[in-house]
Amino acid sequence: MPASLPDASGKSSNIGLPMFVLMLNLFIALLGQGMVIPILPEYLKQFDAAGTAAGYLVAAFGAAQFLFSPIGGQLSDRLGRKKLIIAGLLFTVVSDYLFAVGHTLPLLYAARFIGGIGLGLMVPSVMAYVADSTTPATRAKGMGYLGAAMNLGMVLGPGLGGLIAEFGIRVPYYCAAGLSLLAAGLSLLLRETLTPERRAAAGVHKRQPIARQVADSFRTPYFRYLLLVFVMTFGLVNYETVYALFVEQKYGFDARSISIVITLGAVIGIVCQIWLLDRAVRRFGEIRLIRLSLILTAAALVLMLIRFNLVYLLLISAIFFAFNSFLRPTVGTLIANAAGDRQGYAAGLNTTYMSLGSIVGPLLAGWLFDVQINLPYVLGAVILLAALALTGGRQAKPAAEGGAGHE
Repeated sequence: MPASLPDASGKSSNIGLPMFVLMLNLFIALLGQGMVIPILPEYLKQFDAAGTAAGYLVAAFGAAQFLFSPIGGQLSDRLGRKKLIIAGLLFTVVSDYLFAVGHTLPLLYAARFIGGIGLGLMVPSVMAYVADSTTPATRAKGMGYLGAAMNLGMVLGPGLGGLIAEFGIRVPYYCAAGLSLLAAGLSLLLRETLTPERRAAAGVHKRQPIARQVADSFRTPYFRYLLLVFVMTFGLVNYETVYALFVEQKYGFDARSISIVITLGAVIGIVCQIWLLDRAVRRFGEIRLIRLSLILTAAALVLMLIRFNLVYLLLISAIFFAFNSFLRPTVGTLIANAAGDRQGYAAGLNTTYMSLGSIVGPLLAGWLFDVQINLPYVLGAVILLAALALTGGRQAKPAAEGGAGHE
């Protein structure tokens, strides 16, 4: 269980149980998403559907998360973190259950859209909860724990889903719904971190349409960090989308070898987030660590183009996952530090830009792979290196309490 972290006031506060519950929430949510991946092609055969339908299902989830993350962040500032976390998990329960019992494609699309709403409400609230409960000195550690929980869910999900599917093609979806319901129940143990005073201060800000929020994000002091969120998500999803196809064609590896590489690489990333991130931030500082991570993840993408053997591929994949694992929580910490009393709003924008990267990355990677198999990794490396320009200048200062979080 994570160690105690100071609360927002700077006083020592043992939030080991809350942090464990938050990590479990994200782990279960991502585990549920991952469980359905390996059986989706077989599942869609029941509807005489294939790749196109799978693409629409992924797009429906990403679009909902994109649309509702800013809304979830703002509601989190007004209503409290705990309510939005539980609401998001309940949406996930409904989504997984509808997917399990659905017998028409439109219902499956609706189920995935509802699931995207759930993550759009929950993830910003979880991030805001951690920002409320930590100081700038300990925030990177808290964000690192959340990132590790998400990565672990993504890694274990596909394998677990394939095993459970032996009992029936719809069973993994029922299991995912049950796990989300369990997480919602455990979330009742959380204490609310948003004080009535801060809730009242957030209430003076009108809830804005999604387009206005994205436009307003350009004027926040942490806009360049939001762009970094987009870039690093694009780089990760760009890497993962065509990885299996790339390795199969370039190395001739079978599914088992590919699975080993992905799993070991992701486990290394988890280890780095839990045990090395806090030390790296203290050693280099956030900005220098981001620069180093951008350079080395870009280098890993370029080195992927050189064909050697399985050991070489494991090493390069480990480098990519390790330094990519530093990026998300470190950038998230910079955003939280600059957000002042609008942690939910900032976390919602953070998740929105993640969603944009998750939508653009797969579309571009798939198209470029069909043109030439090396292009997705070449483009990914170029974009990651270009993102170094976003790390120049002064670090954004914390917004004043009660402010809008704008410059």
